[in-house]
Amino acid sequence: MSSGAPLNSNNNDDDDSNSTTGGNISVQKPTRRRIADFIDHVDKLPNIPSDYSYYISDEEESNSINNANNSSSSFNGSFSGPHDHFHNHQGVRCHRALRRKLCAFPPDACRGKNMVRKVTVVLMFMAVVSVFVKAPVLSNRFDVSSKSRVRDKGLVLARMFKDDWAFSQSVVAEDNKQEPSMPIRVLEKISTPEIWMKPNSDNYYQCIARPKSQISNNKKTNGYIVVHANGGLNQMRTGICDMVAVAKIMNATLVLPLLDHESFWTDPSDFKDIFDWRHFMNVLKDDVNIVEYLPTRYARKKPLLKAPVSWSKASYYRNEMVPLLKKHKVIKFSHTDSRLANNGLAGSIQRLRCRANYEALRYSKDIEDLGKILVDRLRNNSEPYVALHLRYEKDMLAFTGCSHNLTAEEAEDLRVMRYNVKHWKEKEIDGIKRRLQGGCPMSPREAALFLKALGYPSTTTIYIVAGEIYGSSSMAAFREEFPNVFSHSTLATEEELEPFKPYQNRLAALDYLVALESDVFVHTYDGNMAKAVQGHRRFEGFRKSINPDKQNIVRLIDQLDEGAISWEEFSSEVKSLHSDRLGGPYLRQPGESPRLEENFYANPFPGCICDRSQERVAGLKLDERLSSRAASKK
Repeated sequence: MSSGAPLNSNNNDDDDSNSTTGGNISVQKPTRRRIADFIDHVDKLPNIPSDYSYYISDEEESNSINNANNSSSSFNGSFSGPHDHFHNHQGVRCHRALRRKLCAFPPDACRGKNMVRKVTVVLMFMAVVSVFVKAPVLSNRFDVSSKSRVRDKGLVLARMFKDDWAFSQSVVAEDNKQEPSMPIRVLEKISTPEIWMKPNSDNYYQCIARPKSQISNNKKTNGYIVVHANGGLNQMRTGICDMVAVAKIMNATLVLPLLDHESFWTDPSDFKDIFDWRHFMNVLKDDVNIVEYLPTRYARKKPLLKAPVSWSKASYYRNEMVPLLKKHKVIKFSHTDSRLANNGLAGSIQRLRCRANYEALRYSKDIEDLGKILVDRLRNNSEPYVALHLRYEKDMLAFTGCSHNLTAEEAEDLRVMRYNVKHWKEKEIDGIKRRLQGGCPMSPREAALFLKALGYPSTTTIYIVAGEIYGSSSMAAFREEFPNVFSHSTLATEEELEPFKPYQNRLAALDYLVALESDVFVHTYDGNMAKAVQGHRRFEGFRKSINPDKQNIVRLIDQLDEGAISWEEFSSEVKSLHSDRLGGPYLRQPGESPRLEENFYANPFPGCICDRSQERVAGLKLDERLSSRAASKK
């Protein structure tokens, strides 16, 4: 799957490390100790000169201790100087009480047989009292060691407690002004390496809800549409969504779609085998009428067979198809791929296409369950993983005429296959020229060099979203750079995979689920799966999806192989080229013709994704117009 739109994950981790500290303001202050009990008594403080503080700096404490050591006054473990403040020295008073207890014994009490007993009693008493002494001493944050006792000059008064408290609050307030609350995306950037960061899409949201006024209560129908979805799984998936919209446009009843059994993979699976068909019908019941089978009165009737014109507008179906439907009552559309325009449709039709794709088309339970198991195994120990849509498969290489890095025998095998498939119109292809134009799927070696240049380490867990990779030694170069490579065939057990093995479309559905849930999705060829997955990931919040610039990548790889540029130059250039190709939000790009414009399902914005910032601007402009109109009437 290609993550067609640029997936922007711009994380400058070096810059962010600074942003976490807020403003770069560093104020050097002496270490301070607080006497917390002053809070309760601060209102009782006498008028004490303002040049005193209840804080003791490290420098002041050191000076006070030196002075105490040189003084003739005894240092008895309490504040021995005169007190001009109203401390409640509970811890000091308890200490003195203990001392009086010790001195209460008569001189001869220390002699004789009772000496040991009395000393033991005193020690037990001290142990009990110490429990009550310790708490207030700690709560008052006194250091009861002799080093923290301060004499007269070192005494600190609590006069300025209120002023200091106000100062501290002002500092906090000032810091809050300079350090606004850190945005969620900044916190995300700090904890997530840049290579795993999703693009910024904070202003965008899903907008596909059906207004109550648009609920269909019309049971009358112009007829029945039978659709034969053609192509691979993802081509059929988007075609079915278009047919849901066409049924709405034509006021027709849609019969549960038929799937292609004759494509390259010849998968015999039916709609019910791959999709939760009851869920499909239930989700869309208020949009279109859907039936499991044709009514018996029409089942034996041969339907009118039609192949709708590609990229048609709603007017084509209303003006040309509806009259035919009313006449024949049953029309069978033989093709469903790209039969509806990407742009120029009513908003209600675009939203219906997305409801069909992202809500109604849910895979069957057995596929969904195994898909979740595979994702859990890849996320072992909560590790992120890359889903790489490596479309280096035999059918795609034969179709595009690309054989770079293959042997001559393998290239000839592809040429023979291309000539044997009759509906492939292009037979003679210059594979070298096409590769230089960016028209070939990236080879495994090219994909490995690309991921490495973007900064993904060799330990990265990588899931290959593809079938069998073509070429006898194609994956050897890839595994040399990234050994932790998995696929559905290596991640699932034989028992788990057994029910899926004969059915390529069911295996493709597994790959779709694992790719959708990946931390990073990378496609190497812009095919149907690339379009479907990258569009779904955009709809789910613009998950990181890297869209390689293949033409420039091929040019740079050739220069690297020739020694014209260094690895550092190669990596720098690759990162620069893809800084805006990471799946971030941008409006779907129109083209000179429908064939050349960006696919609706690859980028459902606009149509199914809305931008809050644009809505605010539109709202302001509307207010201005209303205000000016009101002013002109006065």
